[in-house]
This record gives sequence, C-alpha cells and structure tokens, in this order.
Amino acid sequence: MITSLNSKRGFSSSSSIPWISPLQVLKPSSPKPDPPPLEAPTSLEEEQSQRRTKPKFITHDYAITTIKNEKDPQRALDIFNRASKQRGFNHNHNTYFTLLHKLAQCKKFNAVDSVLHQMRYETCKFHEGLFLNLMTHFSKSSLHERTLDMFYLIQPIVREKPSLKAISTCLNLLVGFGRLDLACKLLADSRKTFDLKLNTCIYNILVKHHCKNGDLEMAFKVVTEMSKAEVSYPNLITYSTLMGGLCKNGRLKEAMEVFEEMVSKHKILPDALTYNILINGFCRGGKVDRARKIMEFMRKNGCKPNMINYSSLMNGLSKEGRLEEVKEIFKEMRNSGMEVDAVGFTTLISCFCRAGRVDEAMNVFREMREKDCRVDAVAYNVILGGLCREKRFDEALGMLEKLPNEGVRLNKASYRIVLNFLCKEREMEKVMDLLGLMLGRGFNPHFATSNQILVNLCEEGKVVDATMALLGLLEIGFKPEHESWAHLVNSLSGDWKLVMAFELLNDLVTEEV
Repeated sequence: MITSLNSKRGFSSSSSIPWISPLQVLKPSSPKPDPPPLEAPTSLEEEQSQRRTKPKFITHDYAITTIKNEKDPQRALDIFNRASKQRGFNHNHNTYFTLLHKLAQCKKFNAVDSVLHQMRYETCKFHEGLFLNLMTHFSKSSLHERTLDMFYLIQPIVREKPSLKAISTCLNLLVGFGRLDLACKLLADSRKTFDLKLNTCIYNILVKHHCKNGDLEMAFKVVTEMSKAEVSYPNLITYSTLMGGLCKNGRLKEAMEVFEEMVSKHKILPDALTYNILINGFCRGGKVDRARKIMEFMRKNGCKPNMINYSSLMNGLSKEGRLEEVKEIFKEMRNSGMEVDAVGFTTLISCFCRAGRVDEAMNVFREMREKDCRVDAVAYNVILGGLCREKRFDEALGMLEKLPNEGVRLNKASYRIVLNFLCKEREMEKVMDLLGLMLGRGFNPHFATSNQILVNLCEEGKVVDATMALLGLLEIGFKPEHESWAHLVNSLSGDWKLVMAFELLNDLVTEEV
C-alpha cells in the first residue's frame, strides 16, 4: 500500500505485501501540537465514531463512493489502503481508476506513480480508459512527456496493445499543446513498436492542427499521405477541415476547388456543416452574394439548409448593412417550415442592434419570449449591448436589476457589458450603483475595468466613492495596479484625508509583502 502522497514509488512483488514509502522517513519528526479539545474529538471518540459510521468490511462500491466524495487526497489514499488490508479483498479496475483520478485531480503525481507501479503486480484486468484519463490530467498540468508515458504504460499493465483510440487521444492532446516533437515520436513508435496502422481519424487530427496554425501546405501533404492507404483515406471531415483552413486564410477559390474535387472526383457528398464552412468563408470575405449562390446550390442538390446556415448568411448581410435582405432571409427561413429557435431569433436581434435599430430588436425579443422560445444569457447580452451603444443606460440597468427576480439567469458578461460602457462614458454614479449590484450578487468586474473605475473616480474628484469601491473590491481578492493606488493615495493626500491615505499605503505594503 502507499502510505504517503509524497512517495515517489513503492516496491512490492505482491499486492498483499504492504508498500513502504521511501519518503515516509522525510515526514517531520517533531509531533504536531495537540488540537484544541473543543474543535477536535479525542482519539477514543474518533475510534468510536469510526465504528459507528463505517462498515466492518469495506466493499468495492463503498471504497469507490468514499474515495470520490473525499476532498483530502491523503484520506482517499488511506481508505484505499484500509481496504487492501482486509482478508480476501483485492482491488479491481474501478477502485484503482477512482483513486488515480482523485490523486491526479489533486496533482499528487508522485503518488500516482506509486499506484501505477503497484498495478504491474495485480492480477485483475485493467482497461486502457484509465490511462486515457491520466493523459488528460497530465496534459492539463503541462506534463506532456508524462502524457506520452501513459500511452507506453498501456501494454505492460493492460497487457494489450494500445488501441487506435488511445493513439488518437494522446495525439490530440500533444498536438493541441503544440508538442509536435512528442506527437511525431508517438506516431513513429505506434507504427514500429505496436505495428498499428494509422486510420483517417488520427490523420485528421494532424490536418486540423496544421490548418489551425495556418500551415496549409503541410495540411495538404498530410492529405496526400492519407490517400496512399484505404484505412486512412480522406473523408468528409478531412476535406471540411481543409476548406475551413483555406477560407480562414482568405483562399476562397482554392476552397471551392477542394469542394469540387471532393464531390466530383471522390464522390463524397457534403452535409450542411460543410456548406456552412463555405457560406461563412464567403461572408467573411465580403462576398455575400456568392454565399447566397452556395445556399441555392445546396438546396438544388438535396441538402436542406439548417438554422446555422441561415444565421451565417444573415450575419454576412448584416455586416454589409443589408438589413432588409436580412429580414427577407428570416422570413424565408420561417416559410420553409423550420421552427425558429434561439439561434435564429438571437441572430436577427443581433443584426438589428448592429444597425442601431434597438426598438425593432426589442420587438423580436418580446416575440421570442411570447413563443416560449428558450431565451438564454446570450440573447439578453445582445440586447444589453444594443441599449448601451445607444446610451440607453437606464433601460439596461433596469433589466439587470429586474430580470434575476423574474427567474432569468444572467452571467458575469451581462453585467460587465453594461459596466464597460458606463466606464467608457464616465457615468460614474451609475457605475457605483452597478458595482454594488454586481458585488452583492457575486459577480466580479474585469480586472482592467476595476482599475479604470478607480482611476476615473479619482480624476473626477470622487475620492470617497473611489475608496468605497476599492474596499468592496479588496474583499473579493482584487489587487489594484500601482497606478490605481497612486491615484487614490494622491487624491486623498490632496484632499487632506491623510489618515485614510496612510491606511491605504499600509494596505499596499501589506499586499506587496
């Protein structure tokens, strides 16, 4: 068993033999002070409590549930070890999985190593999903070499070759964090050591990576390599990814060439998502009329446009100021028999707000609510932004104050949108009102906005308001920039409020320490 989270590796020839932590001797030798008698029970009380609340025999289900619910990783490890000591008990895949997930979640990676070492001597059957989970934890902690190590541990512990899913999971994580050196090693070893034939899914990860980084020539080389084997032949996802990369880089003509090659040469039929890549690309490139023709071609070839296709076209028309055509597209979408959802309504609202026609946006918004269409925070935020751009701050503030009482769930962006506009327009009284509302509801302003509020208040001579705002922000852990502190202290000193200035300076020194 593992007795300490600081253990780098325990050694044992059998799971029945206790593990001795090599770092156990590094624990502090001096005894800990006795806990206060009123805050912690005596050892006798603890023993009696454990007898009352814990079963005589720890089952697998009990161990799993208890480890999951335990916040302290050391206590989770203790539960695992207590179960190990029971006569006739052997851990299985699920108990090991649960413990490893808990330890990795708490970043106790030395203990993870010890548990993995012990698993080599277990006779129970393990599954590779345990290692895929650990790959994710190591990647999130930027331990990318360890991510690759988890792939190599699959065969000795699971006693089977890694699957293609294991390769794709590991590759996706390594590529996603830019570790192409480790990704290349993984692919080479998969072919040579495990004799695995890379499939289309795995190659698509590389195509996506190169397109995301703008290295389209390399993406084309990967697609050429894919075409050499039937198991890895390019599919709809491959070509859609390639077209998306080309559109993103403004290479619209080449994107259409890839589309035509996919359809005519490889006989791969596009779906609504593939068409949307082209529609979006031409709209972003300022060629909305071409995007409309793609939509017409889409219909003629038996692919019915969906809500996303219509929304992309509406956004493209809106950016060119063609609002009447936006309304026509929305009407066409309704007449097609499609039930307009939150995406469609929000797109139309956004188009009206972008054009400064907030009252029309509000009418659509009311219709949306009347039809019992799910109105999420995104739609409310669009309306709030539209009102603020027209400097209708009282209406925006009224919505923020009333909506939560009507059961509407706003998010931090809802408050920040309005706060940023108020700061920009130096509506400092309204800023203070909104800041109090935000903090009272548990929403924190953005760091840069918080500093700007303090500076603006000081520059306008509202020193008391600035001090009150700072005190409220300090309570939520905000640490102002030095410039904000300097403005506030200088303002207080100039206003002969020296005691308060010295107190703030003391706070500054304390924060720095």
